[in-house]
Amino acid sequence: MIVALALLAAMVGCAEDTASTDGAGAASPTVEDATVQQSFPDVIDAELARSGEAWTLSATISSPYDSPERYADAFRALAPDGSELGVRVLTHDHANEQPFTRSLTGLVIPDGVEEITVEGRDLANGWGGRTVTVAVPG
Repeated sequence: MIVALALLAAMVGCAEDTASTDGAGAASPTVEDATVQQSFPDVIDAELARSGEAWTLSATISSPYDSPERYADAFRALAPDGSELGVRVLTHDHANEQPFTRSLTGLVIPDGVEEITVEGRDLANGWGGRTVTVAVPG
């Protein structure tokens, strides 16, 4: 009985080493789990720069599953009401360049729009993932 309890305690200790918690006691996925479970690319940074009457949007995207069969194939700028302001299509995977940054030029942002949201698209699953909201400089 004592040997069984010691073995059980050792197994619990090993399980705790492979998963972390979110501070509230809930288990967080490991890096390996996140790669398997992630369905969309994550936008991890975005910047706006005025270029004449239009804007240039630079977006940094992470897609750990990047391969010719499945990769981040676009990102877009959305107004607060959800309307699409522009899309940058990506024509190939970026497997050897993670995360990567690409720009969308000629973006027209209507007067009165104070911020935009940048969202990524997955070749297999469509739009989604972590987004970044950027203030439109005055």
